[in-house]
Amino acid sequence: MKAIRGAIALLLGSALLTACGSDGGGGTDGAGKTLDVLIGANTIYPEQQREWFDEVSATFKAQTGATVRFETFATPNDELTRIQTSVLSGQGPDVYALGTTFTPTAYATKAFVELSAEDWGKLGGRDKFLPSTLGISGPDEQHEVGVPFTSRPFVMAYNKDLLAKAGFDKPADSWDGLRDQARKLTSAGVYGLAVAYADSFDPWKFIWAMSLQAGNPLVDGGKARLDDPTTAAAYRTYLGWVATDKVVDPAAVGWKNAQAIAAFGAGKAAFLPMVSATSKVTLDKSAVAGRYGYAIMPTIPPGATALPAGGSGAASILSGDNLVVASYSKDKDLALAFVKMLTDVEAQRSYYKTFGELPTNAALAAELQADPALAAMVESSSKAVGTPFTGAWSQIQLALVNVVVQSVPALSSGTVDSAKLDALIKQAQSTAQGALDKAK
Repeated sequence: MKAIRGAIALLLGSALLTACGSDGGGGTDGAGKTLDVLIGANTIYPEQQREWFDEVSATFKAQTGATVRFETFATPNDELTRIQTSVLSGQGPDVYALGTTFTPTAYATKAFVELSAEDWGKLGGRDKFLPSTLGISGPDEQHEVGVPFTSRPFVMAYNKDLLAKAGFDKPADSWDGLRDQARKLTSAGVYGLAVAYADSFDPWKFIWAMSLQAGNPLVDGGKARLDDPTTAAAYRTYLGWVATDKVVDPAAVGWKNAQAIAAFGAGKAAFLPMVSATSKVTLDKSAVAGRYGYAIMPTIPPGATALPAGGSGAASILSGDNLVVASYSKDKDLALAFVKMLTDVEAQRSYYKTFGELPTNAALAAELQADPALAAMVESSSKAVGTPFTGAWSQIQLALVNVVVQSVPALSSGTVDSAKLDALIKQAQSTAQGALDKAK
């Protein structure tokens, strides 16, 4: 699997930019038909998502005559269940919008259309997309199921005024350094960090990044490595921010991402780690508008002042959403026309303006190069690493999140139960290894 390298930067000015087409449904006749589409519920911009559903449905109806019926999933567990149910029953949504880390699982089921050269032609060609965003579409170019829909490199927002007042000219490049800065920045109702511990999607990404930076990729061939000491150190660092370091608002043990963004936007936190360009839409309308910036997250693991031997300076997972078409769909061409429409320039521009999701369309990415706010996103993309391309990964990341979920009761009382944490990690290791064994 390819790591994402210079996602936007590599494409800016590329000759590939002229390859994108935008001819709508391409003459596909969908009159009287209904296309079912499953997509993640947007918890940050729910009203905007409902409006987007209506707009997209109306446009596709005008292009093809077909009706689009959207369904949503709320959590990764829900996402995995919907995939499994559809695969077993041979019926369900025609098109799925999946997080990139779920694409290996979708591929492993063999229940989604493996895209032929002809299929790519109907989508406007592979050259229409940023090459880096194709890095997790399949195990190789000849076996791809995922069509890149959004690109979401993770970065960290920081309050320029608070850092300057504390004497910091920039965020630290190590997790220990960030913790120390956060301690100094915590006072009078303002906390160093805003972290969404109860979010269903993001907690595992901290653990994965810190472990990988320490030289532990969590999966080594067919062996799970969640029981490595580096992973325990990652959990203790992440949970310790609120429990022992006291640099996070105690209420954050119940926060989703939207609440963490709101706290930062209200000037109640100095750092907001693990956010993407989607936060820009909200922050530009908040109390910190014009007074915040984005930087890549630390790439030096806990307990270190430099990247250790064997460590990876991963700043983000290769993140975003892919669109896949179910093999059981009775309207494959209609589904491909829908996917094409969503990945054409105009639809991608509308999505970016509404939700802040970076485009996968190469031509539109070129247009965005003038926005200085995206510089950190570009740098993060250049230092992002993909998760293992194994059908077991979805269960592994759910096991990683479960450790955090099960730790919340202790966090709520301001502690990290060390013995329980070790037991939870052991359980997650067993789950991960079991999933890998089944995936062989």
